[in-house]
Amino acid sequence: MTDISAGTQTALTRIVSERQTKGRVPGVVGAVARAGSLAWSQGAGSADLGSPGVPPTADSQFLIASQSKTLTAVAIMALRDEGKLSLDDTVEKLIPESKHEGITVRQMLSHASGMQREPVGDVWDLMKFPDREELVSGWNEAERVGKPHHRVHYSNLVFSMLGEIVARIDGRPWYDAIKARILDPLEMRRTTVGMDGGPAATGYYVPPYSDVPVQEKLLDLGALNACGGLASTAEDLAKWAMFVADPVDEVLSKDTVDEMCQVQLMADMERWQLAFGLGFMLLRLGDRVFVGHDGGMPGHITSTFVHRPSGTAGIALFNSTSSPAPSALATDLVIKVLEDDPLPDDPWMPGTAVPPELEGVLGTWFSEGRPFIFSVKSGILEAAGLGAPAHLKPAVFARISEDTYRTVSGREAGELLRITRDPTGTPTKLHWATYLCTRQPLAFGEHL
Repeated sequence: MTDISAGTQTALTRIVSERQTKGRVPGVVGAVARAGSLAWSQGAGSADLGSPGVPPTADSQFLIASQSKTLTAVAIMALRDEGKLSLDDTVEKLIPESKHEGITVRQMLSHASGMQREPVGDVWDLMKFPDREELVSGWNEAERVGKPHHRVHYSNLVFSMLGEIVARIDGRPWYDAIKARILDPLEMRRTTVGMDGGPAATGYYVPPYSDVPVQEKLLDLGALNACGGLASTAEDLAKWAMFVADPVDEVLSKDTVDEMCQVQLMADMERWQLAFGLGFMLLRLGDRVFVGHDGGMPGHITSTFVHRPSGTAGIALFNSTSSPAPSALATDLVIKVLEDDPLPDDPWMPGTAVPPELEGVLGTWFSEGRPFIFSVKSGILEAAGLGAPAHLKPAVFARISEDTYRTVSGREAGELLRITRDPTGTPTKLHWATYLCTRQPLAFGEHL
């Protein structure tokens, strides 16, 4: 495990103990991952009330429920990157039996389709869940209860259909696909459909008016596994969180994970603290945005959230249906570490040379009346507004031909930067996203 100071570990342990006690939860695991691995974990309470006082550990399986959606989403995006589908593809293109028209993969991933929440048939009353054939036929009977992109309408039905899309396009059952594409490469050996028979937390319901828990039954979700059927451990979820923080190309490229973490639709319209990306929940607390997902099944409430800029994640696993908000524990653990025991900054390292074609470009240029500082870092051209807030990253440029650059990140990403020189080779003006940049501040058209 990566070092976390003794004082911070004590504070983290206190947080986990407090949630277990005040939340009346039989057993809790809290964990923090950072710098690529599990850094700390702590159990409290009992993994199974048949052995009271023996807490769950980082190797205890819990049902992670809707956290399964994030893996389904990564599989969909991998198929997209392989050219096997498009986010603009409709369900009827990928599943020809579908009678609902115009619902796109992007809408499905971001809960923007307007389709009803659950499969037809009162599945959570009868505890009978559809197989793959019944899922598709039930999809055709389901209602589209909202307009597309009008508001977030969370849907287990929709993510189950995304699992069917994965199975059809990948040519193998959904779990086989994510095992080969995600679990095996990341060595998540105890992430399985349902419990694997190893160390596990027993799920309970704790009634509000007594302290006598009732054991919950394990369910077979059938074709709903893609939306909520996985079990996992804090050890495995730490590996998953570290992938989300720092993706590996074998599973999914960093650019694509970045795309998944962009806001598609705001869920919390009053405070703008919860949004959905492509398969991920985006939770804003103060100046920090956390990426992850909650999960809830009878007897198990869980959460994993990642602060990607620092590569730090929190994991919360409760074995009670009536648990406190798991995301609050997961993010409280991360915030405590970030504020009390942050990783040291990377040391500044000097560059070796300034590319000669950039020497006359460096310095201050004015555009739209504002000064921008063009500089070189490790041989790469960057630009930042003078006095820009520290959290705004500079624009970064890549040379594509003589005196022409592409903005690859930051302000005006994707746009061209063109350099105009006088007969001596001295840069006299720039055009960035077609806007004129000059050495002196000018009004619009003043140079003409």
